[in-house]
Amino acid sequence: MARIGRIGLSWDPLREMEQLERDWSKLFSGFGRAAAVKYPPVNVFTSEEDVVVTSELPGVNPEDVDLTITGDVLTLKGTRRRQELGEGQTWHRRERGYGDFYRTIQLPYNVDSAKVEAKYNKGILRITLPRAEADKPRKISVKTA
Repeated sequence: MARIGRIGLSWDPLREMEQLERDWSKLFSGFGRAAAVKYPPVNVFTSEEDVVVTSELPGVNPEDVDLTITGDVLTLKGTRRRQELGEGQTWHRRERGYGDFYRTIQLPYNVDSAKVEAKYNKGILRITLPRAEADKPRKISVKTA
């Protein structure tokens, strides 16, 4: 970029290269995002007592969902089946995907897998994972010697 200084016109090639790199990054930052999106999307929130994971699974039959817990990792996998058209129908637009999906979610602490509950309502899967007793913080009293 040329700039006018006190003495006259000056050129800073390093500044030009940095600006070119910024512009190039902006130009291509959107490509590949679709491939990077994980399905199904999840939200994870915690309290002292449990972790709650919610996931959007519209059009997925709850019987086609498999949940497992290993240590502090929740695995969510399943299948969204292809929608079949009736006789004489053809697709005008088809944006919703189908097929197998698989997500692993690192939990913030160990959970009591025997008390985990999963509920599916209106396309939203809600998994409540109670914190393991052994993993809950404990207050330790300090004694005088």
